[in-house]
Amino acid sequence: MPTLLWSDDLALGVPAMDATHQEFVALLADVEAADDADVLAAWQTLVEHTQQHFDAEDRYMLATRFAAGNCHTTHHKMVLDVMRQGLAMGQAGDLAPVRQMTRELATWFPQHADSMDAALAMHLQRIGFDPATGTIAHADALPNEAIHGCGGVTCTPEDVTSRETATT
Repeated sequence: MPTLLWSDDLALGVPAMDATHQEFVALLADVEAADDADVLAAWQTLVEHTQQHFDAEDRYMLATRFAAGNCHTTHHKMVLDVMRQGLAMGQAGDLAPVRQMTRELATWFPQHADSMDAALAMHLQRIGFDPATGTIAHADALPNEAIHGCGGVTCTPEDVTSRETATT
């Protein structure tokens, strides 16, 4: 049985994101179940899907005034870089990093979805963003300036500064 199974607990209420996340979980399970002869092909498919997955979320953020350099986008880049390093190691004959990364992604993904992706999903719902068309039903609900941090209350630079000031 795969380490990570899709469940309604992972659903965010944005159908496009939920469908992509379901596919991610299924592809991760394919990697986990693959034998050594097939694991690299399955991993490559997962890396390609993850690139498209993250590119879509990054487009949603840019279209709805999340800052281009926010921590969510940076997190996507870091995860993809590590996944690509795993692919390179696997192509060099070392499959152990791919196997380890598969287990680590099964732990990482629910945390990422529950934090950064949940903040994005709430933002998209609040402004009525349609990922399929890029339209915004409630443009008046868009923030006046780009959202920095991940979009959650606890990771914006202003909140970090406020907490640091309050504790000194």
